[in-house]
Amino acid sequence: MNSPANGAAPLDLAVSVAGVAFKNPVLAASGTFGYGVEFEDIVHLNKLGGIIVKGLSKEPMTGNPPPRLWETAAGMLNAIGLQNMGAQAFLEDKLPLLRKMKDVVVLANVFGYTREDFETTVQILNDGEGIAAYELNVSCPNTEQGGMQFGSDPRLLDEVVRKVRRVAARPLIVKLSPNVTSIAQMAYVAQEAGADALSLVNTFVAMAIDVETRKPRIANITAGLSGPAIKPIALRMVYDAAQAVRIPVIGMGGISRAEDVVEYLLAGATAVQIGTASYWDPCATERIVDELARWCAEHNVSRLADLTGGMVLE
Repeated sequence: MNSPANGAAPLDLAVSVAGVAFKNPVLAASGTFGYGVEFEDIVHLNKLGGIIVKGLSKEPMTGNPPPRLWETAAGMLNAIGLQNMGAQAFLEDKLPLLRKMKDVVVLANVFGYTREDFETTVQILNDGEGIAAYELNVSCPNTEQGGMQFGSDPRLLDEVVRKVRRVAARPLIVKLSPNVTSIAQMAYVAQEAGADALSLVNTFVAMAIDVETRKPRIANITAGLSGPAIKPIALRMVYDAAQAVRIPVIGMGGISRAEDVVEYLLAGATAVQIGTASYWDPCATERIVDELARWCAEHNVSRLADLTGGMVLE
C-alpha cells in the first residue's frame, strides 16, 4: 500500500489470485524474465507483484536452433523452443537465490509433451520451498496425440489439468493459448477441470520471410507473435474468458504502459503479465508499477482491485 498524499486515501494496489497475495497486479511473464535472478541488478524485484520464471520441464532442454527471434513492426516473433535447465536444477541452483530476495513472489511455469511430463515436473517442484503457485503452459504439442496442442483441444485440456491438479501442492494457474476457436470454452473447461486461475493469452502462431533470401526469418519457420500488435485481440479474449468463468484471470499481450494494465483490469483481469516490453526496456515491469500508482492517484482510484470487470457498457 502506498502512502497517501495531501490527505488523500491510501493507495491500495494489492490484488489476490487463487489465494496468492500480490502487492500490485504487475507480474513478469514467463520466458521474458529469465529465472528472475538475472534482473536483480537492474530491477527492484520486490517492487513487482511477482515473477513467473521461464518454463520448466522434467529434464533440461536446449531449445530450437537460431535464428529464434525476429522483431516485427509492432512486436516480436520468438521460437526459443522452451530452453530451460530442468525442474530439479531450478530447485537446486535458482530457487535458493530467489528465496534470499526479500518480499519477492515466485511462480513456476511448467510444460510438457505428455500428461505424464506435466505431472512429473510438478511433483519435482512440489519439493521447492518458496514457490507460490504453478502456471501450466498448455500451448505445447502433445506427442501422444500427433502434435495437437493440449490447449487447443477441450478433451486434452481437461485431461492434463485434472491430472496435474491431483498432484499439485500449490494453486494451479492454466495459461491458455489464443490459437483456438472459442477462448471462452477453453477457459470454462480449464475451470471445471480444477484450475484455480487462468492466464491469457500466450503467443499467436505467426511467421516472417526474408524476401531477399526467400528463407523464413525463424529457423523453426513458424513462431509466436507477441507485443503491441496482439493487444486488441488479447484484450477481447481476456474479456470473453472472464465472462465465462468464476475464477480469476491474469491478462497479457502487448502491455507497455499503465493505461494498458487498466484496460485489462476493466476487461475482467485481476492481474497482468509483462512480457515483450522487457526486451526493449529491461526495467519495463518496475516502470509500469510506478506509472500505475501515478495513474491511480490522478484518477482518484484508491483501491486498484475495484477496477476489475469495471468496463462501462451503457
